[in-house]
Formats: sequence, C-alpha cells, structure tokens
Amino acid sequence: METRDKILEVVKAKGPVLPVQISKEIGSNILMASAHLAELTASNRLKISTIKVGGSPLYYLPGQESMLQRYVTNMNDKEKRAFDLINQSKILRDSEQEPVIRVALREIKDFAFPLNVTHNNNKEIFWKWYLTPNEEAEQLIKERLQILEKPIERKIEKVQKQEIREKIEEKPIEAIKKETKPKEIRKYKPRDKEDDFLKDVMKFFEKNNINVISSEIIKKSSEIDFIVEIPSVVGNLQYYCKARNKKKISDSDLSNAYVKGQLKRLPVLVLSPGDLSAKAQEMIGRELNNLTFKKV
Repeated sequence: METRDKILEVVKAKGPVLPVQISKEIGSNILMASAHLAELTASNRLKISTIKVGGSPLYYLPGQESMLQRYVTNMNDKEKRAFDLINQSKILRDSEQEPVIRVALREIKDFAFPLNVTHNNNKEIFWKWYLTPNEEAEQLIKERLQILEKPIERKIEKVQKQEIREKIEEKPIEAIKKETKPKEIRKYKPRDKEDDFLKDVMKFFEKNNINVISSEIIKKSSEIDFIVEIPSVVGNLQYYCKARNKKKISDSDLSNAYVKGQLKRLPVLVLSPGDLSAKAQEMIGRELNNLTFKKV
C-alpha cells in the first residue's frame, strides 16, 4: 500500500488526526508526514481544520466534520462561548451579539458559517451552525426576521395567472420557491465570442433571478467559478457556484467544489449539463449537506 493510501486509511479509521500521529503510523518523521498531508489536502482528498491542537491543524476526510467537536477543549474561553451559543441556537444574528462574541464567531470557522442576508434593502450577517442544513437555516432566519407568509389578494387576468404558474414550475432551486419580491436582474446579452456553455449558464442565472457577483473562467468552455446571489424567503443568499461542462459529474467533482465552498464559507451550487454518477448521488444530502446540484 502506498504511503498516502495508508494515511487515508488511518484517517478513515481514527477521524481527524495530527501530523505527529501520522508520522508514527507511517514510521517517518513529522516533516515527511506533514508533506504527505499537504499533498492530500491540495488534491482535496483530505480537509484541514482551522482549530489547532498544540499549534497544529487537524486533517480529516469529507464527512468527518462532526468529529471536530472532540477538540473544542482547545479553544479559548471566548471561542468556547461562541461555540456553545451557535451550537444551541443554530442561527445567530451578528448585530445582536456582544463584540467579544462577534469576534469569536469569526475565529471558529470550522463551526460557524456566515450567511449574507438582504432584507428590506438592508444587508446583515447571520451565523449558521456548520451542521445545520440550508433549508433549516433559512426557516430560522425567517422566524428571526419575523417574515410572515401572507397571501396577497390581487385581481389578475387568467393569462397572467397562467404565466405566473408556468414561471414558478420552471424554477428548479428550492431556495427560490418562496422568494420575496424579486430583485431586478440585468438582462443577459450574449457576446458573439462567448462559448455556448457560458451562454447556457448565464441564461440559467437570468431565468432563476440569480445575480452574478463575480466570475472566473478556469478553463474555457469547460469550467467556470462564480459567486452569486440567490433570492430566498429571507432575502438574497450568497453561494459559491461551480459550473462544469461534463457529461458525468463524479463524486470527486462534487468534493472539489464543496472544499472550495468551505474555504469561502459559502454554500455550494454545482451546475452542469451532465448527470451525477451513482457515487456522487449518494454523497449529496449525506456528506455534502451544503451543496446543491442542478442541470443547465
């Protein structure tokens, strides 16, 4: 068995580990163990924690996030207070926290994810417990903001009703189903030199009232990164979006996107004209609870 495969087996059996533990398992020094761990992290086969034990981060497999709670005792008192608050409440409104807690929430990046929420033209930050599903987080934020779903009585022509019904049925992202008044989105005008894949992605965004904040073409006609705003019942939520022009999206593709989303502290949206592999389908909802896949 190759050294890196052995390391993965050790992490799978023990959960989050330190370089010193790996050095003993592979019969090498800490420097060499750290090098192997760095390579596995760079290839997205392992993840690295923000929390440190004895000055060293922990290395773990995707899906082992809950095991990081074993090491909460290594936090300072302020971070522990913030950890307990976010763990109990699942959602914290940044503006309602005392300054010490607000700073601590920004330090415990493994356990507190920031959500940028726009409501009544005001932007603010909410903190989400890292294991809380996005749908539950949205509902909790909605309750905190006291957003009530009340039917609006309007006299609408039959033709208008049909158009509205068709528009709702076409929207594929659950976060958009109960949206508030949609934000005005600039009409997308394709350029002659743009590739067809980018045009398809931008048409998908326009169709679903998704606003593009930034974009980066990783590989022309094949791979594009976006930061987008998706309307939801609690306002606009930021997502990291990975668009891949592939016939089959693998579990590795999803894991790579998930890791990048975690580094940006954002939920992830993966777009592709292709289908998910069987293993990738198993991962969604079980291990990758902050990731959504949609076809374009």
